[in-house]
Amino acid sequence: MHLCALNLASLPADIHTPTYDRRRHAPGVVHLGLGAFHRAHQAMVFDRLLSAGDTRWGIHGVGMTRPDLVNALRAQDGLYAVRVADDQGVQWHVPGALWRMHVAATERDDVVQAIAAPSTRWVTLTVTEKGYTPALAQLLLDGLRLRQLAGLPGITVASCDNLQGNGHRLLALVKGEIATQDTTPQGADLLSWIDTHCAFPCSMVDRIVPAATAEVLAAASQALGLRDDATLSTEGFWEWVIEDRFADPLDAALLQSAGVRVTPYVHSYEEAKLRMLNGSHSAMALMGAVTGRPFIASCIGEPHIRSFVHRLMSREVAPHLARSDWADYRDALIARFGNPYLKHGVHQIATDSSQKIPQRWPPSVLGQITQGASFEHHALAAAVFLRYTLGVDEQGQAYSLNDPQAEILTALGAAQRTEPEACVRALLAREDLWGKALPDNTTWTASVTHWHQQVLQHGVDAAIQQLLQQEI
Repeated sequence: MHLCALNLASLPADIHTPTYDRRRHAPGVVHLGLGAFHRAHQAMVFDRLLSAGDTRWGIHGVGMTRPDLVNALRAQDGLYAVRVADDQGVQWHVPGALWRMHVAATERDDVVQAIAAPSTRWVTLTVTEKGYTPALAQLLLDGLRLRQLAGLPGITVASCDNLQGNGHRLLALVKGEIATQDTTPQGADLLSWIDTHCAFPCSMVDRIVPAATAEVLAAASQALGLRDDATLSTEGFWEWVIEDRFADPLDAALLQSAGVRVTPYVHSYEEAKLRMLNGSHSAMALMGAVTGRPFIASCIGEPHIRSFVHRLMSREVAPHLARSDWADYRDALIARFGNPYLKHGVHQIATDSSQKIPQRWPPSVLGQITQGASFEHHALAAAVFLRYTLGVDEQGQAYSLNDPQAEILTALGAAQRTEPEACVRALLAREDLWGKALPDNTTWTASVTHWHQQVLQHGVDAAIQQLLQQEI
């Protein structure tokens, strides 16, 4: 028997379940990007607000392309279990904030109507870095235009993706689409309405949410006494920092009551997460993929990799951060990476590396260059990225690159065993990966070339050990 609304009351008493009525009210939030992260993060925040009696935070969840997930959730009335596990213990939650679901690729008009619905107050997004396209902007615009024409209030549109200045970037994307597609007076009126009535706050979200495994599904079945095809596992830690910029200013206090940090200074948290958590995550994921270690916990559990990550964050990232508690954040990250309950697959994190690396590594490298300091840890990470493009690990096991540029990267990296230096130069010449300054830096190129040679000749682990023995 599957988890659903009819058997919710039969769940064991120690499982946190919704106590509010999920049927009488229309959703107040449209979320674009209905993946694991949203369901284990913002959906649980909105569940807290609903549990406190504010019925305006139910979610209309939108899968951008995946009907399989939406169908599984529909079959369970939007319910799913979340295992929250760390060294403090294990708790099971069944959040009830997800009330309606659609797929943007096949049910686009339903999504537009949801954005335009009178009850909608917020749109949130976790569409990943590669999702910020004209098609996304047009989807939002179609809904916002209907709101304007109907005389409805403006809404808060909150990007929650790992992009610096994500709110500014999303607003610019939407405005750019108007400028491109609608030069009529009506387009100018819509632009003015958005500026006056809508808010696009920047935000930073942080919680490790691996893809579900068979072990998690089995654990959920045992804990619930029911089958749950949408189970998730996550850690106890979570953070949501959002800019104090809302269509309804009263939302600030509400979010704070649920544990969200509301501040005008999102950037300092945003850059720390991108460069410390996400930057070291990418480095470890690539190392794990090449060495055949399946999970992040498998990587950080190795003393040499743990030392590498500690030094990467302390020596090359932290000097350029505005977040004052970076040392505590670093130590918490290393502990979180080692959480044995989080089977966070390295190939999952290595997905879309070409879209992620530009946000995560170059700012720290450029900061080190400006200060005349070492960037060897990032250079080694870049060398491992090139080695990763071979598509085969050090044990000879093949893997696929899940990346929008997979074909280009595979072709670029194919000759690295016979022409390694040429391959390094070709990779580092890519301004879309490294920006405009790094491709011309000969010291950076020489360092990546050196570590690439060490990786090819002696393996990733030996190269890390060699780096750790250097006094830099």
